Amino acid sequence: MDSIENNLCLLLDGLALQDSEELCDFSLADQNEAIAAKGVTPSTPSDFVPVVKNTVTYIVMAVLFNDDGEILMMQEAKSSCAGQWYLPAGRMEPGEDIEEAVKREVLEETGLYMEPTSLIMVQCASKAWFRFILAGHVTGGTLKTPGQADSESLQAKWVKDPEQMSLRCKDILSVVERGHQFRLRQEPQHPSMLPAVRPHHKLLLRFVILARQKSSNRVHILLSEKTEVHLPICEVNHHHNLHSTIRKFMVEIFGADVPPHKPHGVLSVEHCGKPEGAHDGLLMTILIAFRVPLEQVFPIDKYTWLMVGGGLGDKLIQRVPRNMTVPLHVIS
Repeated sequence: MDSIENNLCLLLDGLALQDSEELCDFSLADQNEAIAAKGVTPSTPSDFVPVVKNTVTYIVMAVLFNDDGEILMMQEAKSSCAGQWYLPAGRMEPGEDIEEAVKREVLEETGLYMEPTSLIMVQCASKAWFRFILAGHVTGGTLKTPGQADSESLQAKWVKDPEQMSLRCKDILSVVERGHQFRLRQEPQHPSMLPAVRPHHKLLLRFVILARQKSSNRVHILLSEKTEVHLPICEVNHHHNLHSTIRKFMVEIFGADVPPHKPHGVLSVEHCGKPEGAHDGLLMTILIAFRVPLEQVFPIDKYTWLMVGGGLGDKLIQRVPRNMTVPLHVIS
């Protein structure tokens, strides 16, 4: 099982794995079959294909501070919200990866070049909507002035208190606060982690599910033994929110009476986008920890537990507290 432990180390560093999408344990076809067995007509086609700006929406957003603790904001030019202020953000274009998209949006809307340093939050909603929020630093450029207004923005400004601005939407206030937390690190934060560039054809979730054995105090990781041993993977049903997908997969693994557990956040994000239109899928690795001992958790059928080395187990447990993984916010 050395390969599993090596994979866990890669994920703790935010890196991609090279496992095959064919290892998916709970595909849309499997989910639709379970729904149909209950006499309900599935709402999502089993052959759903994510296509940027068509069947899937990826948004990027930048949280950038200067040395005075001011945050970079832009003034909207769109007629629906003209004159209001927001963080630099926008839709990913076909053929882009996440870092390329956020760099482009910042340059277009503020006139500044940025270098991303870490993903600090992922937000998602039904209908295959995902927003990736990245921290970083400015590396050059000139702040856009009103005289340079265009269809992207009217101007950009360093702002001390966003609450004093006329905001397009107050949803960014929690994002700014998250940015402050990550920047100041007054309490422990997850390591800096950028999205890994790896192509995927589907919307997928990989799970690192852990439980501590009471008798030995050792950490165990759940594995799927379908075809070959791997960390459990399921396909996202984009007609429902992500919590629904997670909940249904946990029931698939552990039965209807799943013991108390908690999804703690994102360990890694894998996306590529190239070539255009061919790889618009996404894979996120989610950390889940049981709140009860291993002795009270019983996986069904093709799943089993693996006891990991003591040092690796400690590293996994250290990622369980708040903000030790990238926060995942599911919008209802």
